[in-house]
Amino acid sequence: MPEDEAKTLAARLMAQPESALNTLGSEELGLSEQSYSNPWMAALSASLSTAAGAFIPIVPFFFTSGYPAIICAFVISTVAHLLIGAAKTLVTSLSPWRSGAEMTIVGLGEALITYALGLFFGPVVG
Repeated sequence: MPEDEAKTLAARLMAQPESALNTLGSEELGLSEQSYSNPWMAALSASLSTAAGAFIPIVPFFFTSGYPAIICAFVISTVAHLLIGAAKTLVTSLSPWRSGAEMTIVGLGEALITYALGLFFGPVVG
């Protein structure tokens, strides 16, 4: 398309912000109103995935206790972050290694912050 026609089309499109947003979402992100998920299904999916993700680190405590369970939970959580980060590339089209490493680093950062807070506040006695 010639540049002057493209500018004219862009100016017409930007004159109607809702149309511009729909076009941008469709062209840049591949989204359309038909592809939007049901908000209740999205909420249910987010709740179930969060529950499953929170359950993963406690599995070792069903079979053992103490430091072995803590180390096992740490390893399982780290591997889960790596795999989920890599699986995320099905949507983002990034490198699975980069995305997995990014998710793992974030997870390890969260673990470090949680550990530091535990040291700071100490045991909670009810």
